[in-house]
Order: sequence, then structure tokens, then C-alpha cells
Amino acid sequence: MRQNIEFGLRRTRQPGIPRLVRDVIDLVQLGGKESRLPTQISGGERQRVALARSLVLAPEVLLLDEPLSALDPNLRKQLRSELKSLQRRVGITFLFVTHDKEEALSLSDRIGVMQGGVLEQVGTPEDIYLRPRTRFVANFLGAVNWIKQTGVRPETVRVSTDPPGRPGTIVRSVFLGNCVQIEATLDDGQSLIAETQRLNGAFPPGARAHFSWHPADEIHCE
Repeated sequence: MRQNIEFGLRRTRQPGIPRLVRDVIDLVQLGGKESRLPTQISGGERQRVALARSLVLAPEVLLLDEPLSALDPNLRKQLRSELKSLQRRVGITFLFVTHDKEEALSLSDRIGVMQGGVLEQVGTPEDIYLRPRTRFVANFLGAVNWIKQTGVRPETVRVSTDPPGRPGTIVRSVFLGNCVQIEATLDDGQSLIAETQRLNGAFPPGARAHFSWHPADEIHCE
């Protein structure tokens, strides 16, 4: 592991290599494992070694091209948190490339969404998610109900057995743990998806319900 991390430094003939390597090993929390072979460490630890090999060179900008894509979901979440904490400590700009919306939203200070090599929008995670400029950006970052020219995200849709709201019929309900996802057909034929707290009541297929949302939650795109 140590030889892997110090490889780039040896090529630059930089002085003080042992100290630099020791510091970066501590930074990525791999102390005590310096002599292990790649086959003797976990997938998450291999990712940390790759990160340490780059950080030890003290770059101004570090490009991370889908570094977590090969890991299982639980490990991805753990390393995602560690990456953000690490970036704050070292102060290096991380340019993180990902197709995972959750990674983009949770890791970024600013997000750039690209389509076909064209930058569609740049902004904070809140701006990109809540005020997308195009339908592509809106759909890329999460499910959207498009009702005519207005977008409404499922988590902003309120479901009630009584008015007010648009009347419709429940098609199916899916328990997702933290919420219940409801698929419905409005009386005007429009399909709708809502996500509601599981304690808000049962909505079996065929049941009638009313669906509403706050105007401030509507998405209006170009």
C-alpha cells in the first residue's frame, strides 16, 4: 500500500516522502495497514488508497470520475460521507463526476448538469433540485409529475380522502420504508405519483382520494 501511495512522489523526486506519505495515510484513515497488499484490503480501502495516491501530490483540483460506482450501496454511502469530510479538511477542489443524483446532491457545493456535452445548468444543489431550468435537469435529479407544463415532485403531493384537491383513483400503493409511494389516475386521465408518510392512512387500489400541492412547490421549466 505504501509503495502505491508514494509512486507519484518518487517520480517527482520530492523531498520528505516518508512524512508526506505518513500524513496522507492518517488522513484517509489507513494507519496500521501500510504494508498490506491489494488483495489484503477491502474495496472501500482500495478506494482510499487511490485517493491518497492523488492527495499526496497536493493538486489544486482533484478529478474523481465515478469513484464509488463499483461499490455496494452501503459502502458507497459511508465513503460519500468520508469524502465530503475529507474535502473540507484538505481544502482541495474536488471535481466529482457521477450519474447518481443522490451522490451529486449530498456531496456538492455546486452542481453542473450536462446533456450531450452541453452544460444545461449550474447552481447549488437546492437551486438545481427546486428550480431546474429544463425538463432534462428536473427529471435527472428525481421523479417529476408533469401536469401540462407544470412539474410537481412526488414528495410535495398531499393525499387526502377529502377535498380540496384534484380527485382521482388509487392504482397501487408501494411501501418503501420511509414512505408510501402512491400511483393514481386523476379524473382528467392524468397519471400521478405521490409519496406520503406511511402513518397518513391506507390507500388501497381502487380507493378515491384528492391530490393537492402548494403553488410554491411547482416547477416551471423552459
